Amino acid sequence: MPTTTTSTIEDRKRLARRLVGAGRGFAEQYGFPVTNNPSSLFQLLCLAVLLARRGDHRAAVAAAAGLRDAGWDSAARLARSLQADRVRVLREQGQRGDVDALADRLGDLARTVVDRYRGDLRRLRAVAHHDPAAERRLLGELPGVDGAVVDLFLRETQALWREVAPVADRHALAAARRLGLGRSADDLAALAGGGESERLSWLVGALARVDLEQRYAELTR
Repeated sequence: MPTTTTSTIEDRKRLARRLVGAGRGFAEQYGFPVTNNPSSLFQLLCLAVLLARRGDHRAAVAAAAGLRDAGWDSAARLARSLQADRVRVLREQGQRGDVDALADRLGDLARTVVDRYRGDLRRLRAVAHHDPAAERRLLGELPGVDGAVVDLFLRETQALWREVAPVADRHALAAARRLGLGRSADDLAALAGGGESERLSWLVGALARVDLEQRYAELTR
């Protein structure tokens, strides 16, 4: 795979500004607002669970939107849904493989968030006392949430939960390396103006989209 490198720090900053200017990160570009309320945070977590599966990221986005549009836009509502209905919606939105297990996992996730945090992931953050390591640990204790899911969730929410920044998932880092923007989340934070900058979340999300959509050519013209 060819690598495109940028020659100076100014070139890197210019490319970073171009990426940030193209949209507001990953989730918002696909219609999922990144806001610090229970419904939005839970939708982002479901999106992360779906994106972490193997397969086309567009099917994952469609499935997350399908769950939301079916009226299951919060942990409490998804927890009350029927297994058969979740399976139907997931299949209609292009999910493949063991969809029954996926539907089970999402139902378990919703019920656990309701039972432990009254449906509000902000309570998880409060229980963790805003400590990033504790937040990662508590997220990882939820059904269906592994390290990859945690990275995807925090990639989006670092604009809100600023103590976790900088966070970059494997797709964002792959794009950063190929475009010569750096090799770590810290490198990207420096380009974005700091680890607590909202621009960092937008930059990381934009890079993830570049890698998933293979849009390298248009950035190197």
